[in-house]
Amino acid sequence: MRILYTILLYLLAPLVLLRLAWRGLRAPDYWRRWPERFGVIAPALGERVVWIHAVSVGEVQAAEPVVRALLEEHPEYSLLITTVTPTGSARVTALFGEEVAHVYAPYDLPDAVARFFNRVRPQLAIVMETELWPNLFHFCQQRAIPLLLLNARLSERSLAGYQRVRGLVGETLAAVTAIAAQGEADAGRFESLGANPAIITVTGNLKFEQRIPPSLLEQAEVLRRDWGVGRPVWVAASTHEGEEEQLLEVFRQLRKRFGDCLLVLVPRHPERFGAVAALCRQHGYQTVLRSEHAAYSASTSVYVADTMGELSLLYAASDVAFVGGSLVAHGGHNLLEPAALGLPVATGPHVFNFKEICELLVAAGAAVKVADREELLHTLSHWLEDANERHHVGQLGCQVVARNRGALEAVMAIIGRYL
Repeated sequence: MRILYTILLYLLAPLVLLRLAWRGLRAPDYWRRWPERFGVIAPALGERVVWIHAVSVGEVQAAEPVVRALLEEHPEYSLLITTVTPTGSARVTALFGEEVAHVYAPYDLPDAVARFFNRVRPQLAIVMETELWPNLFHFCQQRAIPLLLLNARLSERSLAGYQRVRGLVGETLAAVTAIAAQGEADAGRFESLGANPAIITVTGNLKFEQRIPPSLLEQAEVLRRDWGVGRPVWVAASTHEGEEEQLLEVFRQLRKRFGDCLLVLVPRHPERFGAVAALCRQHGYQTVLRSEHAAYSASTSVYVADTMGELSLLYAASDVAFVGGSLVAHGGHNLLEPAALGLPVATGPHVFNFKEICELLVAAGAAVKVADREELLHTLSHWLEDANERHHVGQLGCQVVARNRGALEAVMAIIGRYL
């Protein structure tokens, strides 16, 4: 199965390059550092290397506590983090600077993967969440490199997709040394794909392990003073195409009751920053972009966050949060980040990528899953007019996050067996 997969991948390689070039039209960072995607990398990493693969921003964020623990507890190892997206790359740099090395992950072509391993020679490979690459995993097994799947999750939708190529997936999972699953349901789904139950441990979700540095809260206070301490602030984060129109309609209705309300709009993908700002202006809103460092005034209606790595800061400076990718059928994004910062959280109906977390927060009264924009308007209005209720719902979210910590200790125990 892997040989057939590899032949198909080589046949599709020209199309992959065309797609990379096309994406570069909107996000020029995709045009940079192409050799790394074929295993040609520069950094010399020493003899003891732990390699961590985190495909994009969300996975990098989940890996942060593990990376911090490795830097503190195992300074004798060099850390290499690979990502697939430029936004993931930028997040690695923002979080860790020169403390770790970063390159783009190689395409899953045998020659590219071989070049990567010949250069890096890792003693341990860690893959975050659900990145199953047959050739990459095969080379780990062939070279006797322990391979750990950490914070592993598998939605019902992903399971259905993998079931179509169950033979290949089973062969790929056979190369894995240990799986640290987020929950029992994830563990069961990995088993149904052929993973050995003996290598699976349910450790919980590393995203509960995020810690809030005091400096973040201090920066948030400064930003909130710039926005206006007395005005209501709603942050709509990780939004996708097709959502902003709906959110701007909710905002139009919201301003009838809260005339000085500020909408902080955070598009998920950098290549859409300009288009989203233009859309806001077309709707007649005085719009300020964060990157412009323009002066705010009471007449500023929409604040478009067109910078990377500052979502936590924007949450901390706001009153209520909506997490996007959920009014459209994208599957949602991480609800824990605003909940951990004490914000009441709303999300749309499409949350299949974060189903368990959403259900947990909703059951605790810390979040509301709305069916449509009318319900979103009602929920936001209720929270914005009642500060006590906002605080109560936000504290419930903090409690949920605190109760579910413990994944980091369990994950580091697994890692410790192989270092």
